[in-house]
Amino acid sequence: MALVVVALVFCVYGLASRWDETRHAVTALSWPYIGAALVAGLLGLGAWMLAWRSLLAGMGSPLPLRAAVRIYFVSQLGKYIPGSVWALVAQMELAKEHHVPRQRGASAALLAMATTIATGCAVAAVTLPLTSADATHRYWWLLVLAPIFLALLHPRIVAFALDRALRLARRQPLARTAGLGTMVLTVAWTTLGWLLFGVHAWLLVRAAGGSGFFLATGAYALAFTAGFLVIIAPGGVGVREAALTVALGPVLASGAPLVVALASRVVMTVADLAWAGAAVLLGSRHPAVDEVEAAAAQSE
Repeated sequence: MALVVVALVFCVYGLASRWDETRHAVTALSWPYIGAALVAGLLGLGAWMLAWRSLLAGMGSPLPLRAAVRIYFVSQLGKYIPGSVWALVAQMELAKEHHVPRQRGASAALLAMATTIATGCAVAAVTLPLTSADATHRYWWLLVLAPIFLALLHPRIVAFALDRALRLARRQPLARTAGLGTMVLTVAWTTLGWLLFGVHAWLLVRAAGGSGFFLATGAYALAFTAGFLVIIAPGGVGVREAALTVALGPVLASGAPLVVALASRVVMTVADLAWAGAAVLLGSRHPAVDEVEAAAAQSE
């Protein structure tokens, strides 16, 4: 609960620090479009949770769906706290309560992050050069990294990297790492998440008078990835908005890209909080129910 409270404080501060701009951005757009964008954002986050769950299952720790929701979405609030480790630490400790070894929980979390970055770079690399020359020129380095990151997701490279990292930390190597089938499923769920986030961005662009699904999808993938890599910015605040504003410049009137970027920040923050609220409610369920679901997950 302490993590939830601290994260909520930083969420509120992040929105309040730019309240006038944020309020203008939200009120300037059509509410039906904002509501639809929120639904797409919620579904995208759900797809990413399933990607992480598939990794844990492939590494030998299948989780019941309800437990996975609780662990993943409560821990994700840690990304709003300054620093780059809080979400990882929270996810590892919450997973341990469901008998997931710390090494395996940390490895799955790091691999999920790597998959997110690799697929995000790939989505941006495929879409942005066709639609946004400004974004391509400014963030070319992310596009160049896309094939390198994707190649690094090969199971043999993943196994080698995780074992080396654990040995350096003086920990025992993993008894089981993610195989090819697990990685394919994880990449598929993560890519689906990017497409749903693209829908969310495209709806906000449409509300602002623009168009272009591929541009919106690539722009959001670029912006999120850039914000993720700048670890000093909690939740990518500022970095994501700047990248999204640049990428959306070709299809929106002056000032509209910033409106969309701020509205996207609000929508995705609400989506994070909504999932976290649902996760906290699920955490109050009777332990016997979790035992039944755990047995079902083991049999999947």
